[in-house]
Amino acid sequence: MRTLRVVLQTEDMADINPYVTDRTDLGDVSDEFQNDFIESVESLPSYRPTIGCIIPAYNEAESIAEVIESLLAQTRLPDVIHVVVNNTTDDTVKLAAQYAGPHLKEIDGVEQFTEVYVHDIGKNKDKKVGALNYGYQLVEGCDFLLGVDGDTTAAPDAVERLAEEITSDSRIGGISAIYSIDEAPIKGFIAKFLITGQRFQFAAFNMQNMLRGRNMAVLGGQFSIFSTKALRQIMVENHQNTPWVKDSEVEDSLLSLQIKSAGYLTKISAQARADVGGMTTLRGLDAQQVKWNFGAIELMWPGQRGDTKGQPFHPNLRLRWLENFSMLTNLVTRVLFFLLLFASLSISAFVFSPIWLIPPAVAILLNLRTALSMHDRSVRDVLFAVLLFPAEIYMWVRLGHFLRAWTKFLSRKQTDNWAAQAKAERGRGNGYLVPLVILVLVVAVLTLGWFQLDPFIQSTILWIGWPVLGIITILQTLTMFMRVLRRYRGYKV
Repeated sequence: MRTLRVVLQTEDMADINPYVTDRTDLGDVSDEFQNDFIESVESLPSYRPTIGCIIPAYNEAESIAEVIESLLAQTRLPDVIHVVVNNTTDDTVKLAAQYAGPHLKEIDGVEQFTEVYVHDIGKNKDKKVGALNYGYQLVEGCDFLLGVDGDTTAAPDAVERLAEEITSDSRIGGISAIYSIDEAPIKGFIAKFLITGQRFQFAAFNMQNMLRGRNMAVLGGQFSIFSTKALRQIMVENHQNTPWVKDSEVEDSLLSLQIKSAGYLTKISAQARADVGGMTTLRGLDAQQVKWNFGAIELMWPGQRGDTKGQPFHPNLRLRWLENFSMLTNLVTRVLFFLLLFASLSISAFVFSPIWLIPPAVAILLNLRTALSMHDRSVRDVLFAVLLFPAEIYMWVRLGHFLRAWTKFLSRKQTDNWAAQAKAERGRGNGYLVPLVILVLVVAVLTLGWFQLDPFIQSTILWIGWPVLGIITILQTLTMFMRVLRRYRGYKV
């Protein structure tokens, strides 16, 4: 690379150095020199940070071609793309291999080059973590590592946006794209309902992170870019041979915590967008959400479980604590309401008050605000919000995941939640029905016990129960109302 050194001289220098010509004697030569100098500077090659992309793929035959095509259609191509296939039993390797080799693309008159490699590493006991670490060894010489799931497609400018943002501030260790789910190809009533619910989950989570200074608690592996310098530092500080470790059920959450602890920022992009693969069955959604929640609880819990250090006060876990507290509050208010309603009706003691319509009305406003903040909202998203019942039903589904995750954690029973998710995605396993069975049994026991109570005790329970529920509901409604009034600063999720 050529370097031009420019020395600025004052007019007084002509009196000292006879080789310095006075500016007034240059005339048109000065302008010509200036133009030549500017052209020379503009022609200098600028440093272009290198990006190595890793796609860990497990049985992704249905989506891997679309994922690779999405990367090859980017306005800023990754410098290299490694598809790391592990433990697969379908045609993932065969389909990915069709894209192997060099790819040259002209963008705005500038040629960009990338090369696609496909690696079949066979059986790998570390699964996705093992595939990620295998890929890291291939791209650790790059400035940045782009992790892409085998079922995630991105907007054409996603890589360019992520690269611009992470190079704009050396303090940033990683940036996650804004995630959603493409609902267009989804078929079936239940599948569409579940995808809409997941879109709302992503939208609410993304907006929470946006409004917290775009500080991202979890750099989701679906489509995130990392500084390899930051990855090397966390390996040293945590005495690890690889960036990702298998100690946690949520490898991306643990890595995000380590990056933050190393002094780097973890951010969510302001513009880069990606569509992830959603769960279209109750069985699959349950397995995924239980794995995520279980892993988050392990990271939150003080103390030590295996080799994963509990970090309850870590900055990246504050949002996790709030989420769990919110879910607990939602569970208590709903169960308590239905129990008190049933108990009151059973002894003809229920008196309707219009004030109870305020909480669902505020909930509708909050859901509608979330729907309107979505970048690619549809009519289904708006109806999901304003009809209330779809959102309420989905909340009960999420409460089931919440209970299952905490039950698994507190039981201290060693389970392979990765295997459970893979099994569920194959259409096997009935663990998702456990919360429903427990709910039916609890209601049956409470109903039987209620009718065994003395009328005075029944009245006393109602006299205490309704005010307690009222206080909790008022606080919860005020919290929702404050979120309705909160400025979104023009962010779209």
